[in-house]
Amino acid sequence: MNVAQTSPAALPTAQSKKWWARQMLNKVPEVTLYFWLIKILCTTVGETFADNLNENLGLGLSGTSYVMSAVLIVALFFQFRAPRYIPGIYWLAVVLISVVGTLITDNLVEQGVTLEATTIGFAVALVGVFAIWYAVEHTLSVHTIYTTRREGFYWLAILFTFALGTASGDFLSEKLELGYLAALGIFAGAIVVVTVLHFGLRMNAILSFWLAYILTRPLGASIGDYLAQPTGEGGLGLGTNVTSIIFLVAILTLVIFLAVTKRDVIRSGPVSVPEAGAVGADGIPGILIVLNKVDATSSLVDAVRRRAAAGAARFFVLVPNPDHVAFDRVSPDTAEAKALLVKALAQLETPAGATVAGRVAESPNAYDDIVEELERGGYAEIILETPPTHISHWLHVDLSQRIAELGYPTQTVAAATA
Repeated sequence: MNVAQTSPAALPTAQSKKWWARQMLNKVPEVTLYFWLIKILCTTVGETFADNLNENLGLGLSGTSYVMSAVLIVALFFQFRAPRYIPGIYWLAVVLISVVGTLITDNLVEQGVTLEATTIGFAVALVGVFAIWYAVEHTLSVHTIYTTRREGFYWLAILFTFALGTASGDFLSEKLELGYLAALGIFAGAIVVVTVLHFGLRMNAILSFWLAYILTRPLGASIGDYLAQPTGEGGLGLGTNVTSIIFLVAILTLVIFLAVTKRDVIRSGPVSVPEAGAVGADGIPGILIVLNKVDATSSLVDAVRRRAAAGAARFFVLVPNPDHVAFDRVSPDTAEAKALLVKALAQLETPAGATVAGRVAESPNAYDDIVEELERGGYAEIILETPPTHISHWLHVDLSQRIAELGYPTQTVAAATA
């Protein structure tokens, strides 16, 4: 079945009077290899630093929890006040929320709540946050965190992922007595499975992200416990002081690197339309067709035929290279993309009623590819063909939604399946 949806061309006004709808630049980092490295380092620090504070502050578990919660609130205040993503503030908040998430679980266990109960409870709470988030915002994508309300949902979800990760990690390593190293291996293996499902079987990107995000928390906690705990208890005996210092220095180094290079800044929001406007030198409006990892199927052919019948148009096909991978790496192999482009141009010329031009994009990020092409000018509309929803329809709202928010009338077409 063919599925097409036309999206609005403009964002809400940036000067909304409602505080929770205040428009900003995207407030979170792009998901690259740097993101996952720092995330794992933060989760490890969350486990060891929480233990370190509890042992050395002399305030007891509850007192330590109150102090760190207060510090977290201050960090989140500055994070919410920032108009854009600032690496230092963002990752400080992640470290602190990791510590507080650990302390929340430890407090519940000290009050007699079992690890089984905390694991189930936090899992239910996290699912509830996701459900409400989607019901209100219609997306769970981290590429669309540019309102205060969405940012609130984002940080609440992160808090529960950290608490859940601590509970599940401790449940495996301590309650089931599997040991820290075995638990580390289990969670690392689970992340590998998610990675294979995403890159090999094309599992939905948003679902893959949140599964991996949840799993990195118990992975980091297991790493921290394995390094810090005494050898008699299955650890390496480095202690919480040494382990925390090592990982904090590593986090600081990476954050400074990202602050300087800006390699993890997400581009979002409307782009500036060149002075040439929405038409080319010939006075005919340009229609940008984007093939995102799919062939030009009957769905796209029908969409192009309808647009050509509606009035004069000049069509241009952009093919983001499917061999590009994440982590800011560009594949030199463009053979698949070129073959896809040649095939698409031949398929679209008849329904377009004229010669169709096109090119293979060079950036590793499809969103940046599209923005770059739009900034060349002459485009009035976008037709985006993406893979059909194949894991969960309600989560399949990432690239198409981001493109719809660029300020151009956008039609998203799900590729037809045989």
